[in-house]
Amino acid sequence: MSSPKKLGILLGILYGISIRIIWELDQLKGIGELVTISFMFLVPFVIGFIRIHYEAKVNPQLSIINMLIMPWLPIFIFLLTTVVTLLEGSICVIIAAPAFMFFASLGGVAAGLLSRIFNNKGTLTCVAVLPLIIAPLELNYLELSKTYEVKNQIEINATPAAIWSQLGNIQDIKKHELPLSLTTLIGIPSPVSAQMDGSQVNSVRTSRWEKGIVFKEVITQWSVNKRMAYDFEIDPNLIPDQSLDKHVKLGGEYFSPLSGQYEITPSATPGINILSLSTVIRDDTNFGIYSRLWGELIFSDFHNSLLGLIKNRAQSGASFAQGS
Repeated sequence: MSSPKKLGILLGILYGISIRIIWELDQLKGIGELVTISFMFLVPFVIGFIRIHYEAKVNPQLSIINMLIMPWLPIFIFLLTTVVTLLEGSICVIIAAPAFMFFASLGGVAAGLLSRIFNNKGTLTCVAVLPLIIAPLELNYLELSKTYEVKNQIEINATPAAIWSQLGNIQDIKKHELPLSLTTLIGIPSPVSAQMDGSQVNSVRTSRWEKGIVFKEVITQWSVNKRMAYDFEIDPNLIPDQSLDKHVKLGGEYFSPLSGQYEITPSATPGINILSLSTVIRDDTNFGIYSRLWGELIFSDFHNSLLGLIKNRAQSGASFAQGS
């Protein structure tokens, strides 16, 4: 491998790591942060641009396919480095990886095409400073906070009373009762139990997950055999730091569930009832549709696992129930 190629890979990695370290400094609040469009989308664009900028010096007839794919190597090394050095957890890296690869490819194509027009004169510096210029503007003037609802449902061959008995108290969840799913594969802890302290509005349902995660759900609607709604009461200081990556921490600065609801409705088929589970989520990132897609994917996956658990217990008549 010739020197310019090696230089493009090395400088791309160093650029990403440098921005990653510097922008986490508290002193730079308002100037640069990690959970921004500038870091999530523009930094990988620059990494890809750097990679192909130097590649084009020795291979000016680089194909579009190579412009798209070659930037992935410094991206993979950069992301792996953040995990190995504990700068990031696996959950954040997995969520970020598709965006990093996509925008690195765009940066690679931009570098390849611009090298043919400008012969690599001055373009690298202009592109490299883009995140540094745009980040302060984004942090001070762009606010894309939003809430959205994720809802899933399942058909259950059981009476409303049998289904209802499994909602308030969900005891001793075994590993084999939850399917292998996306959330478990990327390292999100699984639920262990849920315990009610009453059976009316303002009762508190305490949910416990793996890795010491505990949070409360305050009941806001209670209609026996029909509907149970609740508001999440999450103290991020009580969520162990090692349980979730800090940027996706429940109740944290960027992302949190606000409220939820179970609802039982009859289906058109006799003896079959439909159980739905919905969650309203607050997203304070600026990632727009990208973060929403991940939020809907993760919560739908979690909902379906929990709905499947309740279905199996309700249909088998397991005695994990609460009295209603």
